[in-house]
Amino acid sequence: MCPFGIMQQHCCMMVASAVDVIMDLDRLFHALADSTRRRLIDELAERDGQTLFELHVRMMQWHGAGLTRQALSRHLGVLEEVGLLRCEWQWRSKFHFLELEPLRRASAVWLGAYLKKPDRKGSVSHAHRAHERARR
Repeated sequence: MCPFGIMQQHCCMMVASAVDVIMDLDRLFHALADSTRRRLIDELAERDGQTLFELHVRMMQWHGAGLTRQALSRHLGVLEEVGLLRCEWQWRSKFHFLELEPLRRASAVWLGAYLKKPDRKGSVSHAHRAHERARR
């Protein structure tokens, strides 16, 4: 029996939740690391609700991407797994919609802390680090 009882369970749940958030961020940034997937996000941000065929044509025409529809489908699957895409079936067509919530969550959980800090380009520590790098 644990001497902390319920308190330890609560603490363990918080730690597990933090680990889940970190793993979600890892998966999200892995999905965003690929330039093809970033272009797909750009395409859906410009014109949401496209089918695989429409995305394939636009990627070939506007970006010169030499992807097969199967490869494009895999990229869309990765984006869907991390929650950046929502799919809706209408009769025989599958429409893809951009979901921004994972990006907002990443901004709030991790990026937001850095974005709130003042710009330190003129700070002494930044100048000192630049000087140290130049000396190497």
